[in-house]
Amino acid sequence: MSRNLIVAAAAIGVALLSILLTNPYNIFAPPPLPSSLNLLHSSKLIPVTGAVGPESLVFDPHGEGPYTGVADGRILKWHEDARAWADFALTSSNRKECIRPFAPEMEHVCGRPLGLRFEKKTGDLYIADAYLGLQVVGSEGGLATPVVSEVEGRTLRFTNDLDIDEEADVIYFSDTSKNFQRRQFVAAVLSGDQTGRLLKYDKSTKKVTILIEGLAFANGVALSKDGMFVLVAETTTCQITRLWVRGPNAGKIDIFAKLPGFPDNIRRNSRGEFWVGLHSKKGIFAKLALWKPWIGKTVLKLPLSLQQLHSLLVGGKAHAIAIKLNEDGKVVEILEDSEGKTLKFISEVEEKDGKLWIGSVLMPFIGVYNL
Repeated sequence: MSRNLIVAAAAIGVALLSILLTNPYNIFAPPPLPSSLNLLHSSKLIPVTGAVGPESLVFDPHGEGPYTGVADGRILKWHEDARAWADFALTSSNRKECIRPFAPEMEHVCGRPLGLRFEKKTGDLYIADAYLGLQVVGSEGGLATPVVSEVEGRTLRFTNDLDIDEEADVIYFSDTSKNFQRRQFVAAVLSGDQTGRLLKYDKSTKKVTILIEGLAFANGVALSKDGMFVLVAETTTCQITRLWVRGPNAGKIDIFAKLPGFPDNIRRNSRGEFWVGLHSKKGIFAKLALWKPWIGKTVLKLPLSLQQLHSLLVGGKAHAIAIKLNEDGKVVEILEDSEGKTLKFISEVEEKDGKLWIGSVLMPFIGVYNL
């Protein structure tokens, strides 16, 4: 790229940032979505006291919980009777300096548990820790033990989510990037990084297989109800990719759904439908940066903080959006808190007993919405 173009891009970036920071309800904010229901503002909040970022939510085989991983490396369990959270598990034993609720610079030491899944037949909890890889802890909790920390001799940099196929005795999990770590998630998106992978861990052979490479910010993972295919969210390209693992289409890869924003985790409900939490919708700047990757790469060179870069990416307007897809990838329901009155930056939606339990990688609470 010529020097003139770089200078011009920098000027555009500064102008966009200035407008965003001085006028949050500007033309760069994400557009409204047709057929969406602005209802999530009625959700009830459960604070995660002394913690931040309950990214994933999961209930154990007895229906207790939810359990969630937070930014200081702990996994907490919600006790409904006591209306309180309690420590359940850890992914790192090196916790002497893990005393702040949010300290990105310490995540590689303290651990950062993201995706969580219980194995029903054993009661074991499998954990995708962004820095420490795939781990497991027994039903009584405690210190988790490593399952997969490297692939092909290279340490995993950004383990993100997982799902378990108990019939096949395998675990599907995502590795977001070979180049970026979790605390660099905005840079991973704006740079257009496409080094993400979907992997499979065979519990009987302890072998890891790379199923898909070249994914743009590989994120949420979900197996279909019949076990025929597995989904992986590509956050940067705002789509969900499908890999067929059984049947006549086994090995085939296709696009399951195109989305109006940045997908995080995917969770299947009891009917076989999929809830997708969107971190945010796509604003004008995000569309430009994804259309021309050099724009995002140029903006990354500007003296902007993580918060400023994030504001540019999401259009300067905090909001919440959850999308339900059927088994064919068609949108059947869109729920929003379009003004971010109650919920913001959804990372996961778990449906249980007529309620949606809603996590966020950035907020200090979870939401509960009655369907």
